[in-house]
Amino acid sequence: MTAKIIDGKALAARIRVELKEQVEQMECQPGLAVIIVGDDPASQVYVRNKGKAAEDCGIHSLTETLPADTTEEYLLKRIHDLNHDPKIHGILVQLPLPQQIDPNTIINAIAPEKDVDGFHVVNAGKLATGQDSLVACTPQGCLMMLKELHPSLEGFHAVVIGRSNIVGKPMAQLLLNEGCTVTICHSKTPDVAAECRRADIIVAAVGRPLMVKGSWVKPGATVIDVGINRTADGKLVGDVDFAEAQKVAGAITPVPGGVGPMTIACLLKNTVKAAQNSTD
Repeated sequence: MTAKIIDGKALAARIRVELKEQVEQMECQPGLAVIIVGDDPASQVYVRNKGKAAEDCGIHSLTETLPADTTEEYLLKRIHDLNHDPKIHGILVQLPLPQQIDPNTIINAIAPEKDVDGFHVVNAGKLATGQDSLVACTPQGCLMMLKELHPSLEGFHAVVIGRSNIVGKPMAQLLLNEGCTVTICHSKTPDVAAECRRADIIVAAVGRPLMVKGSWVKPGATVIDVGINRTADGKLVGDVDFAEAQKVAGAITPVPGGVGPMTIACLLKNTVKAAQNSTD
Protein backbone atom coordinates (compact mmCIF):
# COMPACT_ATOMS: atom_id res chain seq x y z
CA MET A 1 0.00 0.00 0.00
CA THR A 2 1.17 3.51 -0.81
CA ALA A 3 -0.72 6.31 0.91
CA LYS A 4 -2.68 8.96 -0.96
CA ILE A 5 -0.86 12.29 -0.63
CA ILE A 6 -3.12 14.98 0.84
CA ASP A 7 -2.20 18.07 -1.17
CA GLY A 8 -2.66 21.01 1.20
CA LYS A 9 -1.17 23.39 -1.34
CA ALA A 10 -3.86 22.60 -3.93
CA LEU A 11 -6.72 22.79 -1.42
CA ALA A 12 -5.40 26.09 -0.04
CA ALA A 13 -5.24 27.52 -3.57
CA ARG A 14 -8.86 26.54 -4.13
CA ILE A 15 -9.91 28.19 -0.86
CA ARG A 16 -8.06 31.40 -1.78
CA VAL A 17 -9.89 31.56 -5.14
CA GLU A 18 -13.24 31.18 -3.33
CA LEU A 19 -12.26 33.85 -0.80
CA LYS A 20 -11.24 36.29 -3.54
CA GLU A 21 -14.68 35.85 -5.13
CA GLN A 22 -16.35 36.50 -1.75
CA VAL A 23 -14.27 39.61 -1.14
CA GLU A 24 -15.19 41.01 -4.55
CA GLN A 25 -18.88 40.80 -3.57
CA MET A 26 -18.42 42.47 -0.16
CA GLU A 27 -19.33 46.07 0.53
CA CYS A 28 -16.32 46.61 2.79
CA GLN A 29 -12.77 45.45 2.09
CA PRO A 30 -11.54 43.09 4.83
CA GLY A 31 -8.46 44.36 6.66
CA LEU A 32 -5.77 42.27 8.36
CA ALA A 33 -3.12 43.71 10.68
CA VAL A 34 -0.08 41.57 11.49
CA ILE A 35 2.39 42.62 14.18
CA ILE A 36 5.82 41.02 14.49
CA VAL A 37 8.14 41.84 17.38
CA GLY A 38 11.84 41.23 16.76
CA ASP A 39 13.76 39.90 13.78
CA ASP A 40 13.29 36.12 13.88
CA PRO A 41 13.98 35.09 10.24
CA ALA A 42 11.41 32.27 10.14
CA SER A 43 8.70 34.55 11.54
CA GLN A 44 9.56 37.27 9.02
CA VAL A 45 9.23 34.87 6.09
CA TYR A 46 5.92 33.58 7.44
CA VAL A 47 4.57 37.11 7.93
CA ARG A 48 5.61 38.11 4.40
CA ASN A 49 3.78 35.06 3.03
CA LYS A 50 0.67 35.98 5.00
CA GLY A 51 0.75 39.54 3.69
CA LYS A 52 1.17 38.47 0.06
CA ALA A 53 -1.60 35.86 0.31
CA ALA A 54 -3.94 38.44 1.84
CA GLU A 55 -3.31 40.99 -0.91
CA ASP A 56 -3.82 38.30 -3.58
CA CYS A 57 -7.30 37.68 -2.15
CA GLY A 58 -8.19 41.38 -2.11
CA ILE A 59 -7.69 41.73 1.64
CA HIS A 60 -6.04 44.93 2.85
CA SER A 61 -2.88 43.85 4.67
CA LEU A 62 -0.99 45.93 7.21
CA THR A 63 2.29 44.57 8.60
CA GLU A 64 4.00 46.31 11.51
CA THR A 65 7.50 45.22 12.59
CA LEU A 66 8.51 46.31 16.08
CA PRO A 67 12.00 46.10 17.63
CA ALA A 68 12.85 43.15 19.90
CA ASP A 69 13.03 45.43 22.96
CA THR A 70 9.43 46.65 22.52
CA THR A 71 7.64 46.87 25.87
CA GLU A 72 4.45 45.01 26.67
CA GLU A 73 2.81 48.35 27.41
CA TYR A 74 3.58 49.69 23.93
CA LEU A 75 2.34 46.52 22.21
CA LEU A 76 -0.90 46.66 24.22
CA LYS A 77 -1.37 50.27 23.07
CA ARG A 78 -0.97 49.25 19.41
CA ILE A 79 -3.50 46.45 19.86
CA HIS A 80 -5.91 48.89 21.53
CA ASP A 81 -5.62 51.23 18.55
CA LEU A 82 -6.22 48.38 16.07
CA ASN A 83 -9.19 47.11 18.08
CA HIS A 84 -10.82 50.49 17.47
CA ASP A 85 -9.80 50.83 13.80
CA PRO A 86 -12.90 50.18 11.66
CA LYS A 87 -10.77 49.30 8.62
CA ILE A 88 -9.07 46.43 10.45
CA HIS A 89 -11.17 43.29 10.94
CA GLY A 90 -8.42 40.85 11.89
CA ILE A 91 -5.44 41.26 14.22
CA LEU A 92 -2.60 38.76 14.47
CA VAL A 93 0.45 39.07 16.71
CA GLN A 94 3.14 36.69 15.48
CA LEU A 95 4.39 34.23 18.10
CA PRO A 96 6.79 33.65 19.77
CA LEU A 97 7.20 36.99 21.51
CA PRO A 98 10.31 38.28 23.32
CA GLN A 99 10.74 37.31 26.96
CA GLN A 100 9.56 40.65 28.37
CA ILE A 101 6.10 40.24 26.82
CA ASP A 102 3.51 37.78 28.16
CA PRO A 103 1.78 36.09 25.20
CA ASN A 104 -1.47 35.41 27.09
CA THR A 105 -1.78 39.07 28.05
CA ILE A 106 -1.34 40.06 24.40
CA ILE A 107 -3.67 37.41 22.97
CA ASN A 108 -6.45 38.33 25.38
CA ALA A 109 -6.03 42.05 24.65
CA ILE A 110 -7.14 41.48 21.06
CA ALA A 111 -10.88 42.01 20.60
CA PRO A 112 -12.39 38.49 20.30
CA GLU A 113 -14.22 39.45 17.10
CA LYS A 114 -10.85 40.43 15.53
CA ASP A 115 -8.89 37.44 16.89
CA VAL A 116 -8.28 35.74 13.55
CA ASP A 117 -5.72 33.40 15.15
CA GLY A 118 -8.56 31.96 17.26
CA PHE A 119 -6.44 31.98 20.44
CA HIS A 120 -8.48 34.36 22.62
CA VAL A 121 -10.03 32.73 25.68
CA VAL A 122 -13.52 33.72 24.42
CA ASN A 123 -13.00 31.98 21.06
CA ALA A 124 -11.40 28.95 22.72
CA GLY A 125 -14.35 28.75 25.11
CA LYS A 126 -16.89 29.01 22.30
CA LEU A 127 -15.13 26.20 20.43
CA ALA A 128 -15.14 24.05 23.57
CA THR A 129 -18.88 24.56 24.01
CA GLY A 130 -19.77 24.02 20.35
CA GLN A 131 -20.61 27.66 19.54
CA ASP A 132 -19.71 29.53 16.38
CA SER A 133 -16.32 31.21 16.77
CA LEU A 134 -13.09 32.14 15.05
CA VAL A 135 -11.16 28.86 15.15
CA ALA A 136 -7.38 28.46 15.38
CA CYS A 137 -6.04 28.34 11.82
CA THR A 138 -3.83 25.24 11.83
CA PRO A 139 -6.41 22.88 13.41
CA GLN A 140 -9.11 24.34 11.17
CA GLY A 141 -6.94 23.59 8.13
CA CYS A 142 -6.27 20.05 9.35
CA LEU A 143 -9.99 19.43 9.75
CA MET A 144 -10.72 20.73 6.26
CA MET A 145 -8.15 18.32 4.80
CA LEU A 146 -9.66 15.44 6.76
CA LYS A 147 -13.15 16.28 5.54
CA GLU A 148 -11.98 16.34 1.94
CA LEU A 149 -11.24 12.63 2.45
CA HIS A 150 -14.00 11.76 4.90
CA PRO A 151 -17.06 14.05 4.69
CA SER A 152 -18.35 12.48 7.90
CA LEU A 153 -15.90 11.77 10.72
CA GLU A 154 -18.48 10.31 13.08
CA GLY A 155 -17.23 7.21 14.89
CA PHE A 156 -13.57 7.64 13.91
CA HIS A 157 -10.94 7.15 16.61
CA ALA A 158 -8.51 10.07 16.45
CA VAL A 159 -5.21 10.45 18.27
CA VAL A 160 -3.77 13.95 18.65
CA ILE A 161 -0.10 14.04 19.67
CA GLY A 162 0.54 17.32 21.46
CA ARG A 163 -1.58 19.41 23.85
CA SER A 164 -0.67 23.00 22.95
CA ASN A 165 -3.28 25.74 23.05
CA ILE A 166 -2.36 26.57 19.44
CA VAL A 167 -2.86 23.15 17.84
CA GLY A 168 -3.37 20.14 20.10
CA LYS A 169 -6.27 21.27 22.28
CA PRO A 170 -8.35 23.02 19.58
CA MET A 171 -7.67 20.10 17.19
CA ALA A 172 -9.03 17.65 19.75
CA GLN A 173 -12.07 19.86 20.29
CA LEU A 174 -12.82 20.12 16.56
CA LEU A 175 -12.61 16.34 16.21
CA LEU A 176 -14.89 15.86 19.24
CA ASN A 177 -17.39 18.26 17.67
CA GLU A 178 -17.31 16.11 14.51
CA GLY A 179 -18.26 12.99 16.49
CA CYS A 180 -14.81 11.40 16.82
CA THR A 181 -13.54 9.52 19.84
CA VAL A 182 -10.41 11.49 20.72
CA THR A 183 -7.24 10.57 22.60
CA ILE A 184 -4.68 13.29 23.37
CA CYS A 185 -1.11 12.06 23.80
CA HIS A 186 1.68 14.11 25.38
CA SER A 187 5.01 13.81 27.17
CA LYS A 188 3.45 11.94 30.11
CA THR A 189 1.60 9.37 27.96
CA PRO A 190 3.18 5.97 28.78
CA ASP A 191 3.01 4.41 25.30
CA VAL A 192 2.26 6.85 22.50
CA ALA A 193 2.99 4.22 19.83
CA ALA A 194 0.33 1.89 21.22
CA GLU A 195 -2.26 4.68 21.24
CA CYS A 196 -1.43 5.56 17.64
CA ARG A 197 -1.81 1.96 16.44
CA ARG A 198 -5.48 2.09 17.48
CA ALA A 199 -6.20 5.29 15.59
CA ASP A 200 -8.10 5.87 12.35
CA ILE A 201 -6.69 9.42 12.35
CA ILE A 202 -3.33 10.59 13.70
CA VAL A 203 -2.61 14.30 14.04
CA ALA A 204 1.05 14.83 15.00
CA ALA A 205 1.74 18.27 16.49
CA VAL A 206 4.55 17.84 18.97
CA GLY A 207 7.62 19.42 17.32
CA ARG A 208 9.84 16.34 17.36
CA PRO A 209 11.32 15.41 13.97
CA LEU A 210 10.35 12.01 12.55
CA MET A 211 8.87 10.89 15.87
CA VAL A 212 5.94 8.91 14.45
CA LYS A 213 7.27 5.77 12.80
CA GLY A 214 5.57 3.61 10.22
CA SER A 215 5.13 0.87 12.84
CA TRP A 216 2.94 3.30 14.85
CA VAL A 217 0.40 3.66 12.03
CA LYS A 218 -2.63 1.39 11.67
CA PRO A 219 -2.93 0.17 8.06
CA GLY A 220 -5.18 2.55 6.13
CA ALA A 221 -5.16 5.31 8.76
CA THR A 222 -5.11 9.00 7.82
CA VAL A 223 -2.00 10.85 9.05
CA ILE A 224 -1.90 14.65 9.41
CA ASP A 225 1.61 15.96 10.09
CA VAL A 226 1.62 19.44 11.62
CA GLY A 227 5.32 19.42 12.50
CA ILE A 228 7.85 21.61 10.71
CA ASN A 229 11.40 20.82 11.84
CA ARG A 230 14.72 21.71 10.22
CA THR A 231 17.40 19.02 10.36
CA ALA A 232 21.15 19.64 10.73
CA ASP A 233 21.57 19.49 6.95
CA GLY A 234 18.86 22.15 6.46
CA LYS A 235 16.11 19.81 5.29
CA LEU A 236 12.50 20.40 6.39
CA VAL A 237 10.84 17.35 7.94
CA GLY A 238 7.67 16.75 9.91
CA ASP A 239 6.89 14.97 13.15
CA VAL A 240 6.10 11.85 11.10
CA ASP A 241 8.65 9.63 9.37
CA PHE A 242 7.02 10.17 6.00
CA ALA A 243 8.98 7.49 4.11
CA GLU A 244 7.91 4.81 6.59
CA ALA A 245 4.36 5.99 7.27
CA GLN A 246 3.53 6.40 3.58
CA LYS A 247 3.87 2.62 3.14
CA VAL A 248 1.20 1.90 5.77
CA ALA A 249 -1.22 4.87 5.89
CA GLY A 250 -4.24 5.28 3.68
CA ALA A 251 -3.56 9.01 3.31
CA ILE A 252 -0.86 11.35 4.59
CA THR A 253 0.16 15.02 4.43
CA PRO A 254 3.66 15.88 3.18
CA VAL A 255 6.06 18.36 4.78
CA PRO A 256 6.29 20.89 3.25
CA GLY A 257 3.14 21.30 1.15
CA GLY A 258 0.60 19.85 3.56
CA VAL A 259 -0.65 21.70 6.62
CA GLY A 260 1.41 24.90 6.14
CA PRO A 261 -0.48 26.35 3.16
CA MET A 262 -3.80 25.51 4.84
CA THR A 263 -2.86 27.52 7.94
CA ILE A 264 -2.48 30.68 5.87
CA ALA A 265 -5.66 29.94 3.88
CA CYS A 266 -7.62 29.59 7.13
CA LEU A 267 -6.17 32.85 8.45
CA LEU A 268 -7.59 34.59 5.36
CA LYS A 269 -10.87 32.70 5.80
CA ASN A 270 -11.11 33.95 9.40
CA THR A 271 -10.36 37.51 8.28
CA VAL A 272 -13.15 37.45 5.70
CA LYS A 273 -15.52 35.93 8.29
CA ALA A 274 -14.59 38.63 10.82
CA ALA A 275 -15.27 41.34 8.22
CA GLN A 276 -18.65 39.78 7.33
CA ASN A 277 -19.57 39.55 11.02
CA SER A 278 -18.73 43.23 11.50
CA THR A 279 -21.48 44.25 9.04
CA ASP A 280 -24.17 41.83 10.28
